[in-house]
Amino acid sequence: MELLTITTEIHEASKRLSNSADALFRLGREKAEAERDYRSMLAQEMLRLKADGMAATLIVDIAKGNVAEYLFKRDFAEATFKAGIEAADAIKVQVSALQTILKYQTDI
Repeated sequence: MELLTITTEIHEASKRLSNSADALFRLGREKAEAERDYRSMLAQEMLRLKADGMAATLIVDIAKGNVAEYLFKRDFAEATFKAGIEAADAIKVQVSALQTILKYQTDI
């Protein structure tokens, strides 16, 4: 590989890494918001079921079933956030590999 090609690839990977930091911030916020929404809806549903006279032993399970869409959104946001972290880690590995190649090229 040519030095210019390697440095260009490092620069491009660095830009992607910077963009991934912005994306991770957004994904982290979405994850937190989804968690907040789920917990809020679950609490409201549990109170509604209690007010309707449902047996206390059933309230948690029934409430979770009734707000399953919010649970899905929460879990999806968490999985997306973790995937974003893994993608950023992959870019870091790529930059590290390119830096190693660059070091060997300059030493030669």
